[in-house]
Amino acid sequence: MAALQIRAIPTGRVAVKLESKPNQIKRYLLTVYESLNFINAESGYCYARGIIILTRQPKIYIAGHRGMVGAAIVRTLQQQGQTNLVTRTHAELDLTNQVAVQAFFEAEKPDQVYLAAAKVGGIHANNTYPAEFIYQNLMVQANVIHQAWRVGVQKLLFLGSSCIYPKLAPQPMTEDALLTGTLEPTNEPYAVAKIAGIKLCESYNRQYGQSHGVDYRSVMPTNLYGPGDNYHPENSHVIPALIRRFHEAKVSHAPTVTIWGSGTPRREFLFVDDMAAASVHVMNLPLATYGAQTKPMQSLINVGFGSDLTIAELAQSVSDAVGYGGKIVFDASKPDGTPRKLMDSHRLNALGWQAKVNLADGLRMAYHDFVQHHTN
Repeated sequence: MAALQIRAIPTGRVAVKLESKPNQIKRYLLTVYESLNFINAESGYCYARGIIILTRQPKIYIAGHRGMVGAAIVRTLQQQGQTNLVTRTHAELDLTNQVAVQAFFEAEKPDQVYLAAAKVGGIHANNTYPAEFIYQNLMVQANVIHQAWRVGVQKLLFLGSSCIYPKLAPQPMTEDALLTGTLEPTNEPYAVAKIAGIKLCESYNRQYGQSHGVDYRSVMPTNLYGPGDNYHPENSHVIPALIRRFHEAKVSHAPTVTIWGSGTPRREFLFVDDMAAASVHVMNLPLATYGAQTKPMQSLINVGFGSDLTIAELAQSVSDAVGYGGKIVFDASKPDGTPRKLMDSHRLNALGWQAKVNLADGLRMAYHDFVQHHTN
């Protein structure tokens, strides 16, 4: 059997080279049993003999890699040295098509799946296209989760939404609030689909966890923003909508920008790369660690920044990031919506993760992305 050359790397990874195949150099993760002998160490190299396990990088499928969250997950995985990533555009793979999804999974057989693909939008879009929101999201989730199970995928992370919680849920919202009250009517179809995704994961865990090693997890992000956001004037969320409006006011030298509502409702926002980091963190937690903070039929984990601010404070922060010098006016005749919406992220914090990007820095990066990709 060919000898192995092993060069230790501080992170615990090693570069492994088969002497008999000097042109085939790959990186592996190496687990060395205690009985392993190291001999002839010199110049940072050593020859090894004994019992070893070479573990290849997992093949990871990111569904929805062109969306804001999916793209951030790809960035995070690449930054961590993962290279065996699988992606497909919507033109290449329609995730609502059961036959196509089945063929894809049978061909690729990934080891892990990040399910970040979804039809998303703001209040206007949810009100206008409720059938599309519930149908497309249900189909995507059912197809991906079931076909992942069929080909033996044991690790899957499903990304939900904070809208799964009741409209009048106590604040901050804990995971225990799920299914305890009536949903917000404007995005109920989308929320029902996301709840179904959580329950799909839990049901497959309950039925196939012991027999097939299935470990499908769910994370619920708060309001996200950052590179890759949707800045459509009608179908965008609050931060990208404000970025566009303040930018246009800046360019046109408009003296005022009017914001709907009183500005008093409080909201929480998380930079998308923080969300991606949290997703990878949760995916890679040992099962016992994850299980200590969850229950079989309540396995979701909230992902939030940890604090909120008023819409008025947010508007001023966006104005500062954009460099708009005019006046902000609030139209109190327009509806405010829910007074407060804040996630309780204590479970995630207990699992060893905290948000890193503050709002001011995040808004600057988001505005830079907008200028680069959404202006002439």
